[in-house]
Amino acid sequence: MPDFPPLHADLSFNSPLSDARASQLIAELGNLGSAQIVDVGCGWAELLLRVLEANPNAGGIGIDTNSEALAHGRSNASARGLDTRVRLINTDAAESFPAVPNLVMCIGSSHVWGGHAAALEAIRGHVSSGSQVLLGESTWSRTPTPRALTALGATAGDMPSLPELVAAVGPLGFRPLSVAEATQSEWDDFESGYSRGYERWLIAHKPSDADYDKVLLLADEHRKAYLDGYRGIFGFAYLHLVAV
Repeated sequence: MPDFPPLHADLSFNSPLSDARASQLIAELGNLGSAQIVDVGCGWAELLLRVLEANPNAGGIGIDTNSEALAHGRSNASARGLDTRVRLINTDAAESFPAVPNLVMCIGSSHVWGGHAAALEAIRGHVSSGSQVLLGESTWSRTPTPRALTALGATAGDMPSLPELVAAVGPLGFRPLSVAEATQSEWDDFESGYSRGYERWLIAHKPSDADYDKVLLLADEHRKAYLDGYRGIFGFAYLHLVAV
């Protein structure tokens, strides 16, 4: 495969998350004091680092299996003076989970356990009552069309609606403190940032390159899948939960 630029070259977060929403989510967590935070599927851990910046006595552990993203996160942590308060670990959270954190963040990573219900059940087993959870989860913003399902390679049952997702948290031992969905602007910014990796590659190479036509097709197919397929249908929810 061609060597594409890493996602962090064009994205602050690997989800449709704006700076404004990140700040709002962090503010809603309140003063975390000396809390221990676990970020499941942290990637390059940008949200975790921002939480730690806002809470100078807290400590964090990020878990992911992407060594390149973790390396970038460690570099960022060091540059921002956070490397003594955060550990970024290359492991599978389903097999290795730090004991009793005060806050768990799982943004787009419930697939580690096989979906949102299994993820919340697993997380509840690791936290005490009163602990907080930030869950970022794929949803259907509206009933998926055949074109959207084809573009995503999905079925209608693969994701819940936002009401279905919220209804699931109670039986799993949580109460929702806030519920929100990514805006269309956040989605457009995210998809554009994702696509820029393809476009940067095309700019850096010549049409005569052996992989040029392949990358051009990938770039055009991805943009078409979004704009003509799942834009406005594929959603992403942010739930701030407390364990009960």
